[in-house]
Amino acid sequence: MIITEQDKAFMREAIRLADESVKSGGGPFGAVIVKDGEIIAGSSNSVTVDNDPTAHAEVNTIRRACKKLGTFDLSGTVIYTSCEPCPMCLGAIYWAHIDRIYYGNDRKDAREIGFADDFIYEELDRPLSERTVPIVPMLRDEALHSFRLWSEKDDKTEY
Repeated sequence: MIITEQDKAFMREAIRLADESVKSGGGPFGAVIVKDGEIIAGSSNSVTVDNDPTAHAEVNTIRRACKKLGTFDLSGTVIYTSCEPCPMCLGAIYWAHIDRIYYGNDRKDAREIGFADDFIYEELDRPLSERTVPIVPMLRDEALHSFRLWSEKDDKTEY
Protein backbone atom coordinates (compact mmCIF):
# COMPACT_ATOMS: atom_id res chain seq x y z
CA MET A 1 0.00 0.00 0.00
CA ILE A 2 1.42 3.34 -1.04
CA ILE A 3 1.07 6.10 1.55
CA THR A 4 0.73 9.52 -0.08
CA GLU A 5 1.51 12.99 1.23
CA GLN A 6 -2.25 13.54 1.41
CA ASP A 7 -2.58 10.43 3.61
CA LYS A 8 0.10 11.84 5.88
CA ALA A 9 -1.75 15.17 6.09
CA PHE A 10 -4.98 13.43 7.10
CA MET A 11 -3.13 11.40 9.75
CA ARG A 12 -1.50 14.55 11.06
CA GLU A 13 -4.97 16.03 11.51
CA ALA A 14 -6.04 12.96 13.50
CA ILE A 15 -2.90 13.34 15.64
CA ARG A 16 -3.60 17.06 16.10
CA LEU A 17 -7.09 16.19 17.37
CA ALA A 18 -5.54 13.68 19.79
CA ASP A 19 -3.14 16.33 21.09
CA GLU A 20 -5.99 18.82 21.56
CA SER A 21 -8.00 16.17 23.37
CA VAL A 22 -5.23 15.63 25.92
CA LYS A 23 -4.98 19.39 26.50
CA SER A 24 -8.74 19.65 27.10
CA GLY A 25 -9.07 16.68 29.46
CA GLY A 26 -9.90 13.91 26.99
CA GLY A 27 -8.01 10.78 26.02
CA PRO A 28 -5.02 10.85 23.62
CA PHE A 29 -6.92 9.71 20.53
CA GLY A 30 -8.15 11.47 17.41
CA ALA A 31 -9.68 10.44 14.10
CA VAL A 32 -10.87 11.87 10.80
CA ILE A 33 -13.03 10.36 8.06
CA VAL A 34 -12.26 11.28 4.47
CA LYS A 35 -14.43 11.00 1.38
CA ASP A 36 -13.25 11.95 -2.10
CA GLY A 37 -10.07 13.50 -0.72
CA GLU A 38 -11.85 15.76 1.76
CA ILE A 39 -12.26 15.48 5.53
CA ILE A 40 -15.96 15.13 6.24
CA ALA A 41 -15.71 14.58 10.00
CA GLY A 42 -13.16 14.60 12.77
CA SER A 43 -13.27 14.11 16.51
CA SER A 44 -11.32 13.00 19.50
CA ASN A 45 -11.84 10.76 22.51
CA SER A 46 -14.32 12.27 24.97
CA VAL A 47 -14.91 9.35 27.34
CA THR A 48 -14.08 11.30 30.50
CA VAL A 49 -15.41 14.63 29.21
CA ASP A 50 -18.82 13.17 28.29
CA ASN A 51 -18.89 10.36 30.89
CA ASP A 52 -19.52 7.98 27.99
CA PRO A 53 -17.39 4.83 27.67
CA THR A 54 -18.34 4.57 23.98
CA ALA A 55 -17.10 8.07 23.13
CA HIS A 56 -13.87 6.92 21.50
CA ALA A 57 -12.44 9.07 18.72
CA GLU A 58 -13.44 6.64 15.98
CA VAL A 59 -17.02 6.24 17.24
CA ASN A 60 -17.44 9.99 17.70
CA THR A 61 -16.10 10.58 14.19
CA ILE A 62 -18.35 7.91 12.66
CA ARG A 63 -21.37 9.51 14.33
CA ARG A 64 -20.45 12.93 12.96
CA ALA A 65 -19.78 11.59 9.46
CA CYS A 66 -23.09 9.72 9.37
CA LYS A 67 -24.96 12.80 10.53
CA LYS A 68 -23.24 15.03 7.97
CA LEU A 69 -23.83 12.60 5.10
CA GLY A 70 -27.30 11.57 6.25
CA THR A 71 -26.55 7.86 6.08
CA PHE A 72 -25.44 4.93 8.22
CA ASP A 73 -23.40 3.52 5.32
CA LEU A 74 -19.97 5.14 5.00
CA SER A 75 -18.88 3.11 1.97
CA GLY A 76 -16.43 5.12 -0.07
CA THR A 77 -14.77 6.65 2.99
CA VAL A 78 -11.45 6.14 4.74
CA ILE A 79 -10.67 6.61 8.43
CA TYR A 80 -7.38 7.94 9.78
CA THR A 81 -6.99 7.34 13.48
CA SER A 82 -4.12 8.25 15.75
CA CYS A 83 -4.12 4.74 17.25
CA GLU A 84 -5.00 1.24 16.12
CA PRO A 85 -8.73 0.85 16.80
CA CYS A 86 -9.88 -1.06 19.86
CA PRO A 87 -12.33 -3.95 19.38
CA MET A 88 -15.37 -1.69 19.86
CA CYS A 89 -14.14 0.87 17.36
CA LEU A 90 -13.07 -1.80 14.91
CA GLY A 91 -16.58 -3.25 15.09
CA ALA A 92 -18.10 0.20 14.49
CA ILE A 93 -15.79 0.76 11.51
CA TYR A 94 -16.88 -2.54 9.97
CA TRP A 95 -20.57 -1.85 10.64
CA ALA A 96 -20.17 1.59 9.00
CA HIS A 97 -18.64 -0.06 5.89
CA ILE A 98 -15.59 2.22 5.90
CA ASP A 99 -13.27 1.14 3.10
CA ARG A 100 -9.85 1.47 4.73
CA ILE A 101 -8.21 2.16 8.09
CA TYR A 102 -4.94 4.02 8.57
CA TYR A 103 -3.57 4.27 12.10
CA GLY A 104 -0.61 5.83 13.92
CA ASN A 105 0.18 4.21 17.26
CA ASP A 106 -0.49 0.49 17.61
CA ARG A 107 -2.21 -1.30 20.48
CA LYS A 108 1.13 -2.11 22.11
CA ASP A 109 1.91 1.61 22.26
CA ALA A 110 -1.52 2.18 23.83
CA ARG A 111 -0.94 -0.58 26.39
CA GLU A 112 2.33 1.08 27.45
CA ILE A 113 0.43 4.20 28.56
CA GLY A 114 -2.40 2.32 30.29
CA PHE A 115 -4.88 1.72 27.46
CA ALA A 116 -4.84 -2.06 27.19
CA ASP A 117 -7.60 -3.80 25.29
CA ASP A 118 -5.93 -7.19 24.91
CA PHE A 119 -8.25 -8.54 27.61
CA ILE A 120 -11.21 -8.03 25.25
CA TYR A 121 -9.55 -10.03 22.48
CA GLU A 122 -8.80 -12.76 25.05
CA GLU A 123 -12.39 -12.72 26.32
CA LEU A 124 -13.75 -13.18 22.80
CA ASP A 125 -11.70 -16.36 22.45
CA ARG A 126 -13.19 -17.86 25.64
CA PRO A 127 -16.39 -19.92 25.77
CA LEU A 128 -19.34 -17.92 27.16
CA SER A 129 -19.27 -19.92 30.37
CA GLU A 130 -15.67 -18.90 31.08
CA ARG A 131 -15.87 -15.16 30.46
CA THR A 132 -15.17 -12.59 33.16
CA VAL A 133 -18.55 -10.89 32.69
CA PRO A 134 -21.26 -13.56 32.83
CA ILE A 135 -23.26 -13.89 29.62
CA VAL A 136 -26.56 -15.64 30.30
CA PRO A 137 -28.89 -16.64 27.46
CA MET A 138 -32.60 -16.51 28.28
CA LEU A 139 -36.09 -16.25 26.72
CA ARG A 140 -34.79 -17.08 23.24
CA ASP A 141 -38.17 -18.35 22.06
CA GLU A 142 -39.79 -15.04 23.00
CA ALA A 143 -36.93 -12.99 21.59
CA LEU A 144 -37.18 -14.78 18.25
CA HIS A 145 -40.53 -13.03 17.73
CA SER A 146 -38.72 -9.76 16.89
CA PHE A 147 -36.55 -11.60 14.37
CA ARG A 148 -39.61 -13.14 12.73
CA LEU A 149 -41.20 -9.68 12.49
CA TRP A 150 -38.05 -8.38 10.83
CA SER A 151 -37.85 -11.32 8.41
CA GLU A 152 -41.47 -10.81 7.35
CA LYS A 153 -41.24 -7.03 6.96
CA ASP A 154 -41.36 -6.01 3.30
CA ASP A 155 -40.29 -2.39 3.70
CA LYS A 156 -37.27 -2.82 5.97
CA THR A 157 -34.03 -0.93 5.45
CA GLU A 158 -31.30 -3.51 5.57
CA TYR A 159 -27.93 -2.73 6.95
